[in-house]
Amino acid sequence: MFSINPKDLTVPVLQKYLQNAIAPRPICFASTISKSGEPNLSPFSFFNLFSSNPPIAVFSPAYSGRTGAPKDTLLNVLEVPEVVINVVTYDMVQQTSLSSSPFPKGVNEFIKTGFTPLASELVKPFRVKESPVQMECKVIEVKELGKAGGAGNLVICEIIRIHISEAVVNAENQIDTRKMDLVARMGDNWYCRAHGEALFEVQKPITTIGIGIDALPEHIRNSTVLSGNNLGLLASVEHLPGPEDVKTHKKNLPEFKDINEQHRFAQTLLENNRVIEALMVLL
Repeated sequence: MFSINPKDLTVPVLQKYLQNAIAPRPICFASTISKSGEPNLSPFSFFNLFSSNPPIAVFSPAYSGRTGAPKDTLLNVLEVPEVVINVVTYDMVQQTSLSSSPFPKGVNEFIKTGFTPLASELVKPFRVKESPVQMECKVIEVKELGKAGGAGNLVICEIIRIHISEAVVNAENQIDTRKMDLVARMGDNWYCRAHGEALFEVQKPITTIGIGIDALPEHIRNSTVLSGNNLGLLASVEHLPGPEDVKTHKKNLPEFKDINEQHRFAQTLLENNRVIEALMVLL
């Protein structure tokens, strides 16, 4: 492993390291409007959700690393402190990327990209019809992080209206992640797609307290077969199975020729989320 000092690098080199390391990043497809009424569309991957009460999202249009010039999005929110944040799906990623071209100020990216503008209900900027979730926001603060090329500007937005396509909700009228098909930015020209086998579930240990890896028997902790993910799953239980349960369960197990075979058998159970059964094999 090698270490670097960010101050020793040029901005393009540093940004390349950062964008490859801090990924995937969700995409804010920001729709803004100038005080003269010129619409603008631009994607930003320096973006995330930061609060639910109040609902706050933040994205950061940086000064150009090549010219130091501010982006039209930044100029627009300073003139008209409103924005629509549209989410980006796989079906619209190429058009979204096209909108990031350095068109001259005043060029309408809705026309250039072929996206359909929809009138918003509470703010002046248009929504993007093709996006399945559109969030109307008022800009409550713009915080400049520096003045040189590459410096960001935090656009802090309060979400005041959310529009959701019926095509991406489940029977409970909640957004179904499996229907969204969202994309996210990686480094360089790479994106990733939150779809199909790329999606997996991890139960959050919020209402229960796991025993922790330190509470697992030593032969499990020091296994040469079980991965860190395997150990994390085993240690998420609230208590280990009792000796009588373990004894009863093992009556139906095959004979293992060595501890590695035993651990591989338990690993197969863990891959199917059969945690308690895996523990009883290992204990």
